[in-house]
Amino acid sequence: MSAPENDAQAQFASLMGQLDQPMYVVTVRGADGPAGCLVGFASQVSIDPPLFLAGLSEKNHTWRASRQASHLAVHIIPRAEDELVHLFGELTGDSIDKFAQCAWRDGPHGVPILERSAAWFVGEILARVTLGDHIGHVLLPVAVSRSRELGRYVSFSDVRGLTPGHEA
Repeated sequence: MSAPENDAQAQFASLMGQLDQPMYVVTVRGADGPAGCLVGFASQVSIDPPLFLAGLSEKNHTWRASRQASHLAVHIIPRAEDELVHLFGELTGDSIDKFAQCAWRDGPHGVPILERSAAWFVGEILARVTLGDHIGHVLLPVAVSRSRELGRYVSFSDVRGLTPGHEA
């Protein structure tokens, strides 16, 4: 890779680090039970049909649990829920049962739903796309719930100092 390309990639990383993008908790019902993690590589990618892309790191326990799944849940977490952010952002399902430490229930298609989220949707996985060190899951929403006003939700500036349970 040339020096200008390296410089452009470093500048891009710096630019993205300055944006305050929403962060989500993605959950899935794996063969060994529920799994979930904090996700920043996620966005709506189509209006008609409505599609959402959630990127999971290949090093992540949640990605391994999602490989055979047909649906994922995407949760919007209120800023006041620091414990959920810590649980799903800094700890790994490889060593602890995150779901033993939070309130949740089975949702549509058996996907775990976090009770303290401000909103969530369950999406059918239409496609999986390799995106560098992440696997993108293209989701078609099949169930949506907003339990309260969104207000202030967790964004990148809230989690910038977290130590991830796994490297990207």
